[in-house]
Amino acid sequence: MNSNQIQSVYFIGIGGIGMSALARYFMHIGKNVAGYDKTHTQLTDELEALGMHIHFEDNVDLIEKKYLDKESTLVVVTPAIPKNHSEWNYFLNNGFEVKKRAEVLGIITKDSFCFAVAGTHGKTTTSSILGHILYQSGVDVTAFLGGIVEGYNSNLIGSGKTVTVVEADEFDRSFLHLHPDLACVTSMDADHLDIYGNAASVEESFRLFADKVDANHLFVPLKVQLNGNTIGIEEQADYEVKNIQIIEGFYHFDVQTPTELIKDIKFGLPGRHNLSNAVIALAMANKYGVSNDKVRAALATFPGVRRRFSFQLRNEKCVYIDDYAHHPTEISAVYNAVRELYPGKKVLAVFQPHLFSRTRDFMEGFVESLSKFDEIVLLNIYPARELPIEGITSEVLLTKIENPNKKLVTKEILFEVFQQSDAEVFITIGAGDIGEMVKDLKKVLDERTQMA
Repeated sequence: MNSNQIQSVYFIGIGGIGMSALARYFMHIGKNVAGYDKTHTQLTDELEALGMHIHFEDNVDLIEKKYLDKESTLVVVTPAIPKNHSEWNYFLNNGFEVKKRAEVLGIITKDSFCFAVAGTHGKTTTSSILGHILYQSGVDVTAFLGGIVEGYNSNLIGSGKTVTVVEADEFDRSFLHLHPDLACVTSMDADHLDIYGNAASVEESFRLFADKVDANHLFVPLKVQLNGNTIGIEEQADYEVKNIQIIEGFYHFDVQTPTELIKDIKFGLPGRHNLSNAVIALAMANKYGVSNDKVRAALATFPGVRRRFSFQLRNEKCVYIDDYAHHPTEISAVYNAVRELYPGKKVLAVFQPHLFSRTRDFMEGFVESLSKFDEIVLLNIYPARELPIEGITSEVLLTKIENPNKKLVTKEILFEVFQQSDAEVFITIGAGDIGEMVKDLKKVLDERTQMA
């Protein structure tokens, strides 16, 4: 089916972060867009407000007639949907064109100049910074992102036809569908072991991805063992960050590129990992030909990504940060960033583990990364697509954490914990539905601060 034939696009799992970016894109270019998801969320509310028809019951009778014409409808499905889903099976059994999100991105990027951002951590932040730089610099770009960029309030930046920025997702090897012109791999830690089985096959799939461009068009931090342009922070590399200072919560630094020194760059996301992400985006934009002045201006104004070290409150009395970290490396990165910004302040961290399998596979890593906080509060494991695994619970994780200031609470009790705690910095961490609680938790802290 060519894109001119497609009049309607139906999404099964429309509320997913990557799926919803595609839905916005197709609506943008004038297609009818509708879909199914199992639960209402902030994202589905936003899509409905744009005029998309979404229902929340797996029932073919609820699909509007125009999406039941197989000659003009493309069906996009997320890998998280169960095999026995009746709408999905209806489309498969009736000869519709059904594609995974990754395949659709592959088709869209094929005819554009494509920047592809891969890595187990840092994809969303790096691709958002890159999309922001290109868009602010007047490039004809569309960036498909795995997070909502603050300020744009969307997971889609721009509406360009000739240049695309995409997050290249290693989940079920979907990034191998893309056609990148410039690519990066931000990190290569083991994750998604439920799909890959072991760390070696994770690395192998990243190598296959990296082979899609020549080494001159690949960008990697020094620690990533792939052949490309290297990024270093106060370490010798092709693109090296020098003279770092923190002034009023912002990084100020210079970058030595292979050909010049770019001075006086300002960037507002805390944490060395975010500095690395910013410089990868800078290097890719630099390679594409964006001027230093435009890159500098864009980095100074990058507003951040919802749920990525996202400041909810930031005043003398109280700081509240929300982050969707769900892997031990990410939790450690959050901890290090908080310590760099707020040395000596008492930090309370709330963690909602995501997936039974991930909790099992990285139990020791979670114990180590969580034990560092001054006070740890756990919620029960968010199951997402999984059934429980015997012996894998938040209680088990709690008993292993080596820190006396720890407890397991229900979501309801969490509000009381926030009211009563004497912490100065609060952090909510996790990729489950803890993100839906942030607004209300912020209210509690706001009221507490006003009474103090």
